[in-house]
Amino acid sequence: MQLPENLFKRALLENRQQIGLWNTIGGNCVPEMLATAGFDWLLVDTEHAPVETIDIQTSLQSIAAFPNVSAVVRPAANDPILIKRILDMGAQTLLLPYVQSAQEARDAVSAMRYGPNGIRGMAGCTRATRYGSVENYFETAERELCLIVQVETITAMQEITEIATTPGVDGVFIGPADLSASMGYPGQTSHPLVVEQIEKAITTLKELGVPSGILTLSKDEADHYMSCGTTFTAVGVDMVMLANAARALRAEF
Repeated sequence: MQLPENLFKRALLENRQQIGLWNTIGGNCVPEMLATAGFDWLLVDTEHAPVETIDIQTSLQSIAAFPNVSAVVRPAANDPILIKRILDMGAQTLLLPYVQSAQEARDAVSAMRYGPNGIRGMAGCTRATRYGSVENYFETAERELCLIVQVETITAMQEITEIATTPGVDGVFIGPADLSASMGYPGQTSHPLVVEQIEKAITTLKELGVPSGILTLSKDEADHYMSCGTTFTAVGVDMVMLANAARALRAEF
């Protein structure tokens, strides 16, 4: 059996826009349902959602039934143990939160790779290896793994060039909410100074040739940031969509 191709990574390399959706509701039904909606990628979130590491494999299995949808996983932290476990579950793309420096980016790269190029522990009979069926998995795994690092503070923005150009980093995701808080405007993601920082970051990444991404629930903002240069853009969160639909339905009665 051959190693599955990472379609998300290929699209990044080809500079193709990918529209994504945040999955914060655990279990197997919601990720499966979301995968039928036609989005290019779904992010399984374990940082700001009541989804534990053990639940990720179920989500990945549900999404895998729809081969044109790429699964991205956000671990709770940039932690080598979490990274190791999630990669063994078969995740091919990770979005690591709160990367503040080039050293933290290098640590993330190391956690994604087997020795002698990294510190990822080796295990043979895992979902990642298709339970030992993938030919030469340990030699070829790195080719299809994709590492996205998240910059979400003004400190990280000041280090964005060094972070983005770390060998092994495939893309940079900008976190508007935490960025707004670090700038003294908590929750004001549309504040002109926050928007200015985001635009500057997208421009810098575009000049560096590094793919950039963002999450925004505003259609106008999504269109704007895509026009600035983001190429993996998340436009919704399942829990928010459910809450809004429930409230709208109640308002009708």
